[in-house]
Amino acid sequence: MVREVVIVVFDGVQSLDVSGPLEVFWGASRAPGSPYRVRTASVGGGVVTTSSGLGLVPSVALEEVGQVDTLVVPGGEGTRAVDGALVAAVRRVSRGARRTASVCTGAFVLAEAGLLDGLRATTHWAHCGALARRYPRVVVDPVPIFVRQGPVVTSAGVSAGIDLALALVEEDVGQRVALAVARHLVVFLRRPGNQAQFSTHLAVQTAQRPAVRELQHWIVAHPAQDLSVGSLAERAGLSPRQFARVFTREVGVTPGRFVDRVRLETACRLLEESQAGVVAVARRCGYGSDEVMRRAFVRTLGCAPSEYRERFRGAGG
Repeated sequence: MVREVVIVVFDGVQSLDVSGPLEVFWGASRAPGSPYRVRTASVGGGVVTTSSGLGLVPSVALEEVGQVDTLVVPGGEGTRAVDGALVAAVRRVSRGARRTASVCTGAFVLAEAGLLDGLRATTHWAHCGALARRYPRVVVDPVPIFVRQGPVVTSAGVSAGIDLALALVEEDVGQRVALAVARHLVVFLRRPGNQAQFSTHLAVQTAQRPAVRELQHWIVAHPAQDLSVGSLAERAGLSPRQFARVFTREVGVTPGRFVDRVRLETACRLLEESQAGVVAVARRCGYGSDEVMRRAFVRTLGCAPSEYRERFRGAGG
């Protein structure tokens, strides 16, 4: 059985949103017995220009596409003002597809087509607010790399399209093929879909008050210290209640939530980049024990620290 994958292209599309999933599915199509056939399609079948100025010649006109296995809608600057003909064509093809996926701001096209109504979805973290405001019927989650809701899958920005495509390939034809593709592309086989999109280190710039911003930097640099609200409030020169109120208003999350994110992210990095054992990593990240760290990983990422390390080392083996 042939699994036809169609990737939509349009003027202003992000080139990596197209080429990432395209290379994954095309790589999988080269495996013996692989069912994939991959094509690109534009409205009218004409050449399109990506946001970076690259010209793309599609395989087929989107209007000529019939029933497909997987429809992929990339993002890019071209989704800021969604073309009505593109939306209508995506809506039509999606009805006959086994699954429909978006990369980055391609979620705006799916939302405009009504395909995300009542569903949980994600997009590039910088555009989650706009997606939620423009389409209030969509439950926007800014954290995960990708979100699957039945036959609809939405993913975060740019490189997350590769993670999404690898996960779909693994689901279709197994880990062996997906791993071979990941090794060829020199990427990790699979980041868990609910792994956070962006680093807590990027979020430390959100605080407006210099004192709060400096404290955020200090937390990131010292995850093993006493980071209780009382201790942090004392360092900030505020009462615990005042500190919690100011921090939450400035950063958008409570101090405890921010500390949890920092510790988890630091643990992930150490598991990826160092040879330290799980017990040592837990100690360096401020967890009371390796069991406390394990529960944090399972609750947030859906896997144990040892499994996380195996996933991130699998593609480089």
